[in-house]
Amino acid sequence: MTRSPLPDAPVARTASLLAVPARATILLALADGRARPATELARAARISAATASEHLSRLSRAGLLLVEREGRHRYFRLRDPEHLTGLLEALAALAPAPRGPAPHDEVFASSALRRGRTCYRHLAGVLGVALADAMVREGWLSLDGRFYDLSDSGARGLESLGVDVEMARRARRTFARACLDWSERRYHLAGALGGALCDRMFEAGWVERNGDSRITRVTPSGRRVLRQRLGVEVW
Repeated sequence: MTRSPLPDAPVARTASLLAVPARATILLALADGRARPATELARAARISAATASEHLSRLSRAGLLLVEREGRHRYFRLRDPEHLTGLLEALAALAPAPRGPAPHDEVFASSALRRGRTCYRHLAGVLGVALADAMVREGWLSLDGRFYDLSDSGARGLESLGVDVEMARRARRTFARACLDWSERRYHLAGALGGALCDRMFEAGWVERNGDSRITRVTPSGRRVLRQRLGVEVW
């Protein structure tokens, strides 16, 4: 007797969408949570406007993207940026480490992107990992599986930097999650606490964005604060 084929599992359908490099690039370009027009996403993925439109339609129909209209223009953003960005970073971390010089790819492999970037609303790359490592070394954080525990001294230390720890505790999402960094293959701080730290560093002018991208740069004042308070040396 011939068996009826099993229905597609939702995970397989989602994986098939992410398996196309241009789509994965588009999703990563939206990983900071901001909305972007199709023309900008086409440039990021290095594809034509028509091809980008097709990919954006498929991602929207699958429920991964939201479309916002402003007059004649359409802007796209991730429907669930925190979870989807975490998934993309985790998948990238599972990929084999590249051999030899990194390929020239502004989204996945630029040295600037590895040095510092936003992963949804928290800091990632060399900068994000260095911050998490320093807070563990100082006894502010301790790793418990895939989550961080914040110590009393850690709460005081972060508050002394201007981070609103109590507001992060009240947020309706995970408080302090360990997110596997795709470029460094180690953890950086995610969740509401990671977002609060990231917000504070932007607000204080310790980090700044490189144009309109996810790439972040530590400012001179930020280098001084991180060196003096956490012993973090960044360039």
